[in-house]
Amino acid sequence: MIQIQAALFWAYAIGATFALSAGRQLQVWERINAGEGPRTRSRAANPYLALTALFAAVLMVPTGLFLLWQNPAWATMHVADGHDGVWAGFVLFYAGGIPVAAIIGFLVAQGLVLVGAGYWAYLQCVGGYFLLFGTLVHGWDGRGYERFFSPGARDFAGWRQDSVVNHVLDFLTSGTFLALLVFGAAVIGTMLLTEIGWLMEGWSLPGADEDRTVHRFLAIAIAAAGVYGLPFAGALVASVLVRLLGGWIGLPLFAVLAGLTLLSRRSPVRWLYGLVGVPHQHWRADLDQDPDREGHETGVTSDRSA
Repeated sequence: MIQIQAALFWAYAIGATFALSAGRQLQVWERINAGEGPRTRSRAANPYLALTALFAAVLMVPTGLFLLWQNPAWATMHVADGHDGVWAGFVLFYAGGIPVAAIIGFLVAQGLVLVGAGYWAYLQCVGGYFLLFGTLVHGWDGRGYERFFSPGARDFAGWRQDSVVNHVLDFLTSGTFLALLVFGAAVIGTMLLTEIGWLMEGWSLPGADEDRTVHRFLAIAIAAAGVYGLPFAGALVASVLVRLLGGWIGLPLFAVLAGLTLLSRRSPVRWLYGLVGVPHQHWRADLDQDPDREGHETGVTSDRSA
């Protein structure tokens, strides 16, 4: 349900966010199946991965194809003026690429969670959403937001002839925006319910809630700000720097600022990440196991002591 140029970034970010939300369950799943046969350890047996692929295939792909058919100019960020300008490969690329990107994002984040690099899994979410918002805000030519708020080819062509406010109002009263509202309620609503539900499911595991240091409502708000708000703010800052200083100076400067913000050991982002109670390092749930295996199968290893 998003423009083609940004769709794969969104799918990757959703896959990574789903994996991070279910990080503790994935660690338990890996542990339970560690000594089982190949069938139970196959990726297809992972219910969280299967639900991620199902979400992408059943919700993201059909809604995106509908908008591509309804308004090809908007769906292609006005690269095409109508159906005749849409190459058939775009449709194939969109329909097949969305589930693949979501699965790749999930597997990358899952792999990082399982090796105890949960914060780097979170950075996969940040990177995917930053590219999504960067495409919509700035685009490849600095006119990303103009392309997004122009429901038709004529609106985009005449953007400079009217005020931004009028263009936004025209977009908000267009059929494209109505379709986005309807589909957004289904796609984004299901996405948020899934992420919150998997977070709360992880907190319910024995010993897991000890790593969450704030109230659940506040933890969900912090997680949302970190996954969605931070990348959006970063996209705005990057766009402003590029407009003021040019791409050759603005982008390297933004990269330095982003590195200091995200990678520093004293980063406030790292501190906020630690409040939410998602996996940071290796963690094991205190599961009921066979007494003979209790010595090496049970126990809780918190993020702080791993």
